[in-house]
Amino acid sequence: MKSHSPVVLIVEDEESFVEALTIGLQREGFIPRIARDGATALAMFDALQPDLVLLDVMLPGMSGIDICRQIRRTSSTPVIMVTARDSELDTVVGLEIGADDYVTKPYRLRELVARMRAVMRRAPLHDASDDEFEAVEVGEVRLDPARREVTVNGEVITLARKEFELLEQLIVNAGRVLTRERLIDEVWGSDYVGDTKTLDVHIRRLRTKVDVDQSKPSRITAIRGVGYRYESPNRENR
Repeated sequence: MKSHSPVVLIVEDEESFVEALTIGLQREGFIPRIARDGATALAMFDALQPDLVLLDVMLPGMSGIDICRQIRRTSSTPVIMVTARDSELDTVVGLEIGADDYVTKPYRLRELVARMRAVMRRAPLHDASDDEFEAVEVGEVRLDPARREVTVNGEVITLARKEFELLEQLIVNAGRVLTRERLIDEVWGSDYVGDTKTLDVHIRRLRTKVDVDQSKPSRITAIRGVGYRYESPNRENR
């Protein structure tokens, strides 16, 4: 984990939120930087290389969805979407294009900070050892933790950071059912305060990248009421 105070790029055009949020985050040990439109946000992102982006959906000129999509083309920096509307569409679209989490205005600072710290966490998924960085291959899918690279049938696919960590949890436990609670704890952290929609959207995105037939998922399957399992042709389901 980085030792410096984390830099947060706040992309927000409502002054009432900007002022209060800036003061609150400074008190929590963050260094907030403000952008009020999309073009400025993308320029500041490139210049600052922030630790996290807090991104409003409704912005003048360029929407937060479009900004997030552009950030994800080159970076896996954590992004939390902020929406003034309790809109499931905004939430799902934001998560599908690579956001790590979302909050709905009005929000409590304590809850926001908890989510920010959760998505910034990069705790190891296993005990630190040489084995941790060995590539894992199940069927046509190969995951290389050391290079943070995934290939399907020899072709490299692009995954966001949370997608990679989620796939790693699933593939190293291929054939085993992993509960929703365990997956959330391992990938988002035990203090994650969001709902399980985030997990479901990431699973859906993973299926579009590693499953051959989206109508009949064969690699990542849902176990109703329990969780998910990565199917292995080489192991018995347990």
